[in-house]
Amino acid sequence: MKNFLRYLLVFSLMAAYAQEKKTLTLEDAVFGWQKGLYPEDLLNLQWAEDAPLFLYRTDSALVIRRPSGDTLRLITKNDLSRAVENIKRLPWVEKFTSEYIAFRKDTAYIFFDYNQNKIQKVSFPRGARNFDIESRSRYVAYTLENNLYVAMPDGKQIPVAVSEDKNIVSGQAIARSEFGITKGTFWSPSGRYLAFYQKDESDVDEYPLVDITQTPAKHVPIKYPMNGRGSEEPGVGVFDTRTGKTVYLKLFDKAGKYHYATNLTWDPRETYIYLAELNRDQNHMWFNKYAVEDGAFLQTLFEETNEKWVEPEHPGYFVPGKTEFVWMSERDGFMNLYLYDADSGKLLRQLTANRWVMKDVKGFTSDGKYVLAAGTGPDPRETHLFRIKISTGYQTALTQRPGTHSVQVSPDGKYFLDNFSSVDVPRIVSVGSVFRKKGRLTLLEAADPLAPYGLRKPEMVSLKGEFTDILYGRLIKPSHFDPAKKYPVLIYVYGGPHVQLVTNSWMGGASLWMYWLAEQGYIIFTLDNHGSMNRGFEFESVIYRRLGEIEAKDQMYGVAYLRMLPYTDPLRMAVHGWSYGGYMTLTLMTEYPEAFTTGVAGGPVTDWKWYEVMYGERYMDTYKDNPEGFKKTSILNKIQNLEGKLLTIHGYMDDVVVPQHNIALHDEAIRKGIQMDFYLYPRDKHGVRGKRRLHLMRKMLQYIMENNR
Repeated sequence: MKNFLRYLLVFSLMAAYAQEKKTLTLEDAVFGWQKGLYPEDLLNLQWAEDAPLFLYRTDSALVIRRPSGDTLRLITKNDLSRAVENIKRLPWVEKFTSEYIAFRKDTAYIFFDYNQNKIQKVSFPRGARNFDIESRSRYVAYTLENNLYVAMPDGKQIPVAVSEDKNIVSGQAIARSEFGITKGTFWSPSGRYLAFYQKDESDVDEYPLVDITQTPAKHVPIKYPMNGRGSEEPGVGVFDTRTGKTVYLKLFDKAGKYHYATNLTWDPRETYIYLAELNRDQNHMWFNKYAVEDGAFLQTLFEETNEKWVEPEHPGYFVPGKTEFVWMSERDGFMNLYLYDADSGKLLRQLTANRWVMKDVKGFTSDGKYVLAAGTGPDPRETHLFRIKISTGYQTALTQRPGTHSVQVSPDGKYFLDNFSSVDVPRIVSVGSVFRKKGRLTLLEAADPLAPYGLRKPEMVSLKGEFTDILYGRLIKPSHFDPAKKYPVLIYVYGGPHVQLVTNSWMGGASLWMYWLAEQGYIIFTLDNHGSMNRGFEFESVIYRRLGEIEAKDQMYGVAYLRMLPYTDPLRMAVHGWSYGGYMTLTLMTEYPEAFTTGVAGGPVTDWKWYEVMYGERYMDTYKDNPEGFKKTSILNKIQNLEGKLLTIHGYMDDVVVPQHNIALHDEAIRKGIQMDFYLYPRDKHGVRGKRRLHLMRKMLQYIMENNR
């Protein structure tokens, strides 16, 4: 009787679970953020620039709190509407201080003094872009087309760098946002000066994109510097808000006309500007010092060289109250921290000597005794915060729990905001102390939004790859997984530099559409091969001058691993990737055609001679210098090997991997009598977004499921 009752209870629970379990749709997976299927987060979370206060946004208010947990202020929509007309929703705060929040509304920035409930407007013209707020003066730098201006609280619009020549572009990111460059304007510490990038694109070829929404279709040319051809010439200007004058730095002539002026750093005294400048070959870097007063070159503080490449991606970080700065370099094989004297250029000491990667400097303690930096720690799939004593280099991990800690440090360096997740933890947001292990304040502990769907957690795998290095992978199985069955497989790949797909974070770093595909009866596998980031210079740089070769061998180690699993079907393997992943898809389909039934390559590079100077020449050199490498890596030269079904996809307005790559590949396939499929997104650039994204995912996944069987 007891056994019968126990059976009845188990059966009832299973029946109830079956009724409650939700079905994940593809639309759910593609628009998961909007549908609440990613873990709850504290939106707009940030420290004040000048005080240990932090802000975040809820559905009903902007919340300002102290690290102790005390709430200083709740700013509601009603509070704002009493001072600002036509406030329909809570704004996205772009600047936060102990006095105000600043946000954009129509053609103005609104500075809302939340202590006195007063506002100040700084207006700008319609069409302005690339905004940069100076917090003390409340000046707003912005670009309009190719020119740079500063908007002031009194309504004045100051022209900083204006040229009728469209080839002269000021105030925008240069070098196509390589070398860690994400912006083109840099306010000095006191706000008196505005330094800015300028580029002269006179020697850069135009590439013909086409806007088909007009009648007739309109030619929309872009400047695109292709491998080995004319490139942009960099410049740096310095605008003085007191005098209204602009001085241009007399850039380093040893690096050549088409060199790279990167990682602009202000000296705290505002007397000097520092630039990490590279030759076009990107194998020699000079860290140079310039005078703000007249733009004169003063000295080279130090140099770095490497027979493959040197890639500065961070500015110098000045220690509070000193003329010393922390420099990040992978000169010893891993990204580590070095302390320099800014006046003499002398290396004072190497602060860290880790055999793993430091990722970023997050701040300093206000007394200048400690630098706070993020790094992987021994497991490259993780991110942690470390406190490093500047006098000795002694290093302490401030985050202990295995996983990914996305951290912001308070301006006084005493506290940090920690947005944490792992394969097992959806999200925990907390406030921690830099010097006390205990007493963390938990702000949010998110529930698993996918629990009602009954999805399986990803399995993290490790295997040996080329050169016997450990490679990290991720395996996603259906919730109804049966080890006695044979499942088709999709290998999702990127494979290129500066990307890591497999992390100890929620869902293992995967996108939700992969879990949808698993529920259709698929195994989804991803592997980070050589060339991917957070593994050190040697691991990344083995791809030099032969992109795709080592990466593809690594992916085939992954295929061999999959073939050994008793529940995968070796005769039903597909591969998909986008951008570099599209290139990898094509490489795998043509180098190892017997391994895959189906491939979908989105926005793929097909021949590196058509890719941009900054990225392509770093990894492949020029076509002139490396003809054999270009010949071997070109998909056009091996498309005749294709055996399976192949779909390539491209945005017709793609300004990153221009459409010539895909179109030329199909032209070559036609010439060689190879059948393959093509789909065009006429209005899209390198990525397909919004509602069109759902169309893309259906197209891609249907193609895989119809042909990989």
